[in-house]
Amino acid sequence: MSDWVIDCQGLVKSYQDGKSEVTVLKGLDLQVKQGEMLAIVGSSGSGKSTLLHILGTLDKASSGTVQIKGVEVGKLSRAKQAEFRNQYLGFIYQFHHLLMEFSALENVAMPLLIARQPAKLAKQKALAMLERVGLSHRAEHKPSELSGGERQRVAIARALVTEPALVLADEPTGNLDKQNALKIYELLAELNRDLNTSFVVVTHDLELADKLGRSVQLDDGKVGELEHA
Repeated sequence: MSDWVIDCQGLVKSYQDGKSEVTVLKGLDLQVKQGEMLAIVGSSGSGKSTLLHILGTLDKASSGTVQIKGVEVGKLSRAKQAEFRNQYLGFIYQFHHLLMEFSALENVAMPLLIARQPAKLAKQKALAMLERVGLSHRAEHKPSELSGGERQRVAIARALVTEPALVLADEPTGNLDKQNALKIYELLAELNRDLNTSFVVVTHDLELADKLGRSVQLDDGKVGELEHA
């Protein structure tokens, strides 16, 4: 098994745009260690979200290999990829994507219920994770009754409730003001320390990226290391 949580080699992703072929990722290599927090920065259209979707098995590379926890995920069937995502991956987006008709507790419990854990155990784990993010007192509230920062904390709890090896976050603070954005990054760092979960965070915010352990820049389809200030 690979020593890396993520090991990408020679990743290429091309799209057909009318009669033209557009190549977004051009032989990209990327490795991420267990427990590492990595920020990926780059201009709009540089392929950050495309890379994240490939890492999350939501999209497929045109060529190259993607290993997560030593498993070459591109070779898995769709059913096995879905199983793999539920077991090893967590996702946080700019927009929380909570189910509005369900309470915070029910939203956080959802991945466990999908994994067919008993409802009572799923709710116990969900409540414990809500407590970790400081929202156990809001467990029965629906998303419409929560602030933007609270909704994003619920989304983080949902991403972490399965105790994934890796969390992929796409602009997780892009919808928040600076104060709430800072709180979310502090929360991610705390959970990273406590749970040893690896985080890959796509962001355009260099100041916030600098707070993570390591930063790379995606430019012209490849990644290069960024020095922290």
